[in-house]
Amino acid sequence: MPRQARLDAPGTLHHVIGRGIEGTKIFRGPEDREDFLTRLGDLCAEGAWRVYAWALLDNHFHLLVRSGERGLAQSMRRLLTGYVVNFNRRHRRQGHLFQNRYKSIVCEAERYLLEVTRYIHLNPLRAGLVRHVKELRRYPWAGHATLVGWKPRAWQDVETVLSQFGRRKREAMLRYERFVAEGVPLGRRLELVGGGLVRSHGGWSEVISLRRKGERSASDERILGNGDFVERVLAQAEAKVKATLGWRGRAPALGGLLDRIARGEGVEPARVRGGDRQRDVARARRILCQVAVKRLAYSGAAVARFLGVTTSLVNRMASAEEVAGVERYLR
Repeated sequence: MPRQARLDAPGTLHHVIGRGIEGTKIFRGPEDREDFLTRLGDLCAEGAWRVYAWALLDNHFHLLVRSGERGLAQSMRRLLTGYVVNFNRRHRRQGHLFQNRYKSIVCEAERYLLEVTRYIHLNPLRAGLVRHVKELRRYPWAGHATLVGWKPRAWQDVETVLSQFGRRKREAMLRYERFVAEGVPLGRRLELVGGGLVRSHGGWSEVISLRRKGERSASDERILGNGDFVERVLAQAEAKVKATLGWRGRAPALGGLLDRIARGEGVEPARVRGGDRQRDVARARRILCQVAVKRLAYSGAAVARFLGVTTSLVNRMASAEEVAGVERYLR
């Protein structure tokens, strides 16, 4: 059964964790880390998301971000795909770098913005990369150094976090540092990363399916928040699917979707599944990818197998500027 897209909606706060495949180092030196952060900063400059906290370790990273209008998944594809291409070129390697799925947890901002920020920024200490919490202020590969004013990074949202500690910036920085230090004896706090959850999975449409089966637990492991917040997220998920998809049943099969799009675009379905690059066929193929991946929560890999193309090609077409007329295939 193909995996579904993640819980995602514009404006959602996410704790994102990405790990190297089989423990592979994803950052071998400063050049790798700066490349990753430059790409992160570019996404912030485009309004794709706001970054509140982050930490780069040798074989994994943490981000606390609020997604913009394009949602989390599209921005993560841009971040990771571009980084891997450059990483492989720099280190003369081939193949995958990250585990096939990053982990993402939807967070309730009012309750967990500061807690998750502290958790993320203590990671270098827990990993033994610094010996004492005071050394964190000079660790350049985590957002803590930016929040305390040692390593400015224009793209990091410092004001939102520091405003929770006072109106005067210097005083807020000191209070924030004390808050972080108070988190050291609390340990790893697995509840902040979903307890025993191996990875986040399921999209808005899957959440609705779970609710219809009676699985409406307010302790959904994909969501970090109290019961009311969990219920709000689930309700928003249902409303979003109904508004954007315009259907109440199961997502259509890819074959049926292809037939509908091909008929609407005046091309043969077989040409869309082949290597035909004529403009009208390419347009139909792009529409299929955008509807299937972005709106119906099919995985890029499932669509790629159906079309007989690479997953990266499907993801590029899905994340490209939306083709005019896509909406009529969602009714």
